[in-house]
Amino acid sequence: MRALMAGLMGLAIAAPGAAQAQEPRPDQLAFRAIYKELVETNTSLSSGSCTEAAARMAARLKAAGFADADLHQIVAPDHPKEGSLVAVLQGSDPKAGAVLLLGHLDVVEARREDWTRDPYVLVEENGYFYGRGTADMKGLNAIWVDTVIRLKQAKAPPKRTLKMALTCGEETAEAFNGADYLVKNHAALIKSDFVLNEGGGGRLDANGKRETLSIQVGEKAAQSYLVTVTNPGGHSSRPRPDNAIYQLAEALLKVKAYVFPAKFTDTTRVGLQLRAEQGGPAGDALKTLLADPTNAEAARIAATDVNVNSILHTNCVTTRLDAGHANNALPQRATAVINCRIFPGETVEGTLATLNKVVADPGVKVELIPPVRPIATSPPLDPKVVGPMKTLAAKHFPGVPMIPSMSSGATDGRYFGPANTPVYGVPGIFGDPDGNGAHGLNERIRVRSLYEGRDYLFDVVKAYVGAP
Repeated sequence: MRALMAGLMGLAIAAPGAAQAQEPRPDQLAFRAIYKELVETNTSLSSGSCTEAAARMAARLKAAGFADADLHQIVAPDHPKEGSLVAVLQGSDPKAGAVLLLGHLDVVEARREDWTRDPYVLVEENGYFYGRGTADMKGLNAIWVDTVIRLKQAKAPPKRTLKMALTCGEETAEAFNGADYLVKNHAALIKSDFVLNEGGGGRLDANGKRETLSIQVGEKAAQSYLVTVTNPGGHSSRPRPDNAIYQLAEALLKVKAYVFPAKFTDTTRVGLQLRAEQGGPAGDALKTLLADPTNAEAARIAATDVNVNSILHTNCVTTRLDAGHANNALPQRATAVINCRIFPGETVEGTLATLNKVVADPGVKVELIPPVRPIATSPPLDPKVVGPMKTLAAKHFPGVPMIPSMSSGATDGRYFGPANTPVYGVPGIFGDPDGNGAHGLNERIRVRSLYEGRDYLFDVVKAYVGAP
């Protein structure tokens, strides 16, 4: 997914600009080599291998001084290409706990014929890195690998243990998921006080000026539902009134027209209040809605801002259609997939019940598409976690406000809810307002943004683990 920029980052307010690009430092070139190897290792589900990427990162860590006992390449027997890597940098104080750096190695599919450049070759051009995974999320993965290498090679170990888990399957919800596998089968290995993950970041305006930083402290749950209509069918020369395609279309239009009730968390309220202060029809409507969440008309107007709509309530949208079996035959079956992003506190089963109520047609079957993933737990705004992020942001990005955000997407952070481990999406890597092509064509990230994010996040991790 993403490193999807959190929904609230579209609600940003302007802040002072960024420093000018400079020639890479020697340490940045070493980091770039890690990044290049990750991007150029195809980790798509259809033709790639996360296991290969994990092995290459393990080799780098071993070359940096990690013992075999602290490197764990974990491969489920029935998923040989979807392996994970867990690395452990032991702290000097066993009672100080641990911090886990989490990242997914897999990427969304990319076809060479669709891209301007080869998606699995890292290209640096006009101030950007291009390639599949450059933004989502091999940049952050490279920062995590680089960070543990640098701390391993320091003169003294950190006080607190630092762990890193690079997993597979975040981008393919219906397939194997490595983070889920680790939580269920290797809980002791990845046990930590809190997790640092994707989902936060920073937002630039169209001119590359920094607008805001975001720390993700919650996310929606993603769940897909299958809608099916069946029919005896027949010859197309003898139409009948109960056409499966028309019946399905009518059901989907009902879903399109339905709006889930507006809701707020402590996190979304902060960002939406900022958006309300910007004014305009959506902003003015938000002011009314924040005072009265039951005001349906205010919710309708506020939702005309796509960034507001993405975090205002549960959203369900049709993403796939399939119908008919011959050009000259009435359809015997018509199906659709509805993808829902469920607001924290609501449930997968409750959303299914709502869809059935909205469709209100016994001839239309709505059912869950397995697997049903855990619902993410929104972590507290713990000063021990948020404090260092804010303090160091003031040093690295002076004048840029940092706000808590809830992601409208979903990350592997959801799998840590059952383990009662809070997960935070880190700020620091600034993205363009169009999402940098993540999940789309010609994915990219600014070179300057990645290098600056690396410097910031290294200092943040050092603060957490008490590194010298």
